[in-house]
Amino acid sequence: MRFEDVVGQSDLKKKLLKEVKNQKISHAQMFQGDPGFGGLPLALAFAQYILCEDKQENDSCGKCPTCRQVLELQHPDLHFSFPTIQSISKISNGLLSDWRSQIQAFAYFSYFDWIKKIDPKEGKPIISVHESEEIHKKLRLKSYQGGYKILIMWLPETMNMECANKILKILEEPPKKTLFLLVSANADALLDTIRSRCQLLQLQRIEKQVMEDHLKKAFNIDQETCQSITSFSEGNLLRAHEIAQSSDDDEELKDAFIDMMRSSYKKNVIEMMNWSDSMAKKGKARQKIFLTYTLHMLRQCIVKNYMGERLVHVSKEEAAFIERFAPFISGNNIREFMSAFDEAYYQLERNANSKILFTLLCFQSMRFLHK
Repeated sequence: MRFEDVVGQSDLKKKLLKEVKNQKISHAQMFQGDPGFGGLPLALAFAQYILCEDKQENDSCGKCPTCRQVLELQHPDLHFSFPTIQSISKISNGLLSDWRSQIQAFAYFSYFDWIKKIDPKEGKPIISVHESEEIHKKLRLKSYQGGYKILIMWLPETMNMECANKILKILEEPPKKTLFLLVSANADALLDTIRSRCQLLQLQRIEKQVMEDHLKKAFNIDQETCQSITSFSEGNLLRAHEIAQSSDDDEELKDAFIDMMRSSYKKNVIEMMNWSDSMAKKGKARQKIFLTYTLHMLRQCIVKNYMGERLVHVSKEEAAFIERFAPFISGNNIREFMSAFDEAYYQLERNANSKILFTLLCFQSMRFLHK
């Protein structure tokens, strides 16, 4: 993967290029941020640039044998570590074919996307002590091409304690010409001692214009739709792709949100139950997008209340409803709203009963709106 294939993150790209040009590459670097911001693609592009035989001014050449090997995720000096279901494989090597196919399909993916890829029973993948032993073996070997050996560890926060302690020792005394690129969605869940050994690279939300340009090219959609998806996705490419690929349109999402909030505010239990039945009949992908949309609309209400209308990013139809609805969203209930809908999204990923889940959300919303 080349830097030009990574959407946004221009400041971090410049920083990484400067490291290589100045020959001051930190041996351990942590890319921190939501998977939709592009930490894994950026780490891959950085690794390819370091290993490239014919580096260009601002990118790898993409044509040399080394670049082709990295693109195919087959370079002998590029290693991967990621969470696995222990009953399937205790180490990453056992799932490398799945890993390669996932990245080659779309390199922006979440922990739950990975679970669905590797385990139909949807267990809980971790990086275990067996993996740390395998990493130690790999990094003791000499580089095949005489340059850097690079390890990309995806979601290091899934390491168990025994594994984390062994990885810490490797970070404290790294083999020569070895780079550790950790890609984390929640760096706070890591040991402080591991974080302190890494140079932190904080991923940013993808800029509005960059996102719009990408969506036009990727999906061949009109300007108005691009703007709507960009606003909704809030700088998250994974979310933007989910929305663009969904058959739900903005009107349907808006109507579902309005119906839910109105019935909850009126404490009309029959309407709330009917709404829950209707939402439960939709596919999981649509349900997830609705939850994301609701979180977006709630945030826009807070923005309107505390920062002014000019910073609100919604359609004209949505703005008309927010004008009336925003007074009911405040510092008194926004945290509870966000927590409830975040938890619902998590439970939906874990195959919760959608009828029960959306019924509970209606009753929670009723309570929050009257707080």
